[in-house]
Amino acid sequence: MKPTLLILAAGMGSRYGGIKQLDQFGPNGETIIDYSLYDAIRSGFGKVVFIVRQEIKDQAAELFASKLKGKIDFDFAIQGVQSYMPTELGKVERVKPWGTGHATLCAWEQTDTPFAVINADDFYGYDAFKTMAEFLSTDTNDKQHAMIGYELKRTLSENGTVSRGICVEREDQNLEVVTERTKIFPKDGKIYFEENEVLTELAPETPVSMNFWGFKPSMFPITEDLFKTYAKENMDSPKAEFYIPTVMTHMIQKGLGDCRVFRSTSDWFGVTYPEDKPKVQAALSALHADHKYPDNLWE
Repeated sequence: MKPTLLILAAGMGSRYGGIKQLDQFGPNGETIIDYSLYDAIRSGFGKVVFIVRQEIKDQAAELFASKLKGKIDFDFAIQGVQSYMPTELGKVERVKPWGTGHATLCAWEQTDTPFAVINADDFYGYDAFKTMAEFLSTDTNDKQHAMIGYELKRTLSENGTVSRGICVEREDQNLEVVTERTKIFPKDGKIYFEENEVLTELAPETPVSMNFWGFKPSMFPITEDLFKTYAKENMDSPKAEFYIPTVMTHMIQKGLGDCRVFRSTSDWFGVTYPEDKPKVQAALSALHADHKYPDNLWE
């Protein structure tokens, strides 16, 4: 069976100031998602699931449905604040989505094959999709998952701090631990993360997760159980987020799964701040000029 691609597109873009997952960046008005879809199709994925908030579902469907019809199966999953919440907690008062781990869980009903998870606003490159599609199509170990690791120095923004999953690998190329760091930035030729007002230096080649994961369906019930516990502990914290690295670290520590790290030396790019947009536009235009992508992706 061909793998499924889940696209995390429910974010609110608070730092960007708008719905960046639907914004136009390519020379013909393409979104970043357009490039991910194009690369996924030519890499061998068989289905796409857009994970969105209810209020942007119609807009996303209008933008992508006509492009994908006849090329790949597609569906939509809604990440709602109450989705998969323990019923005994009642209605939770929050606006911000519960995070990437919860978003993935919200696509359970639409996903019955091995699957990849990506951010809607990150450009990963064809090689990453090809590597992950091959892994998901050939690896039959239900407990073996994977991720694409990028070098930290290739994933920074010139316009502010970024959040990254900092990875430590074992000798067998499996992940030992991934830790979400939410304030990473360059300073004086070095890279740091800040936590509790303390700066810690990070090596430029440190592998980081850019939320390009590959999972077997066995992760869904594990994620559900873990989220229920997390929700109970954080229901009064309106900014608390349940991240995919939380799920992966839990599986590794409990012996429930392993995660192969596929290293990439490609330049990742994406948008966190409005000031990032011109750089992304220039990078995409250069890829078209270099014939890495056709003039029109969907003709």
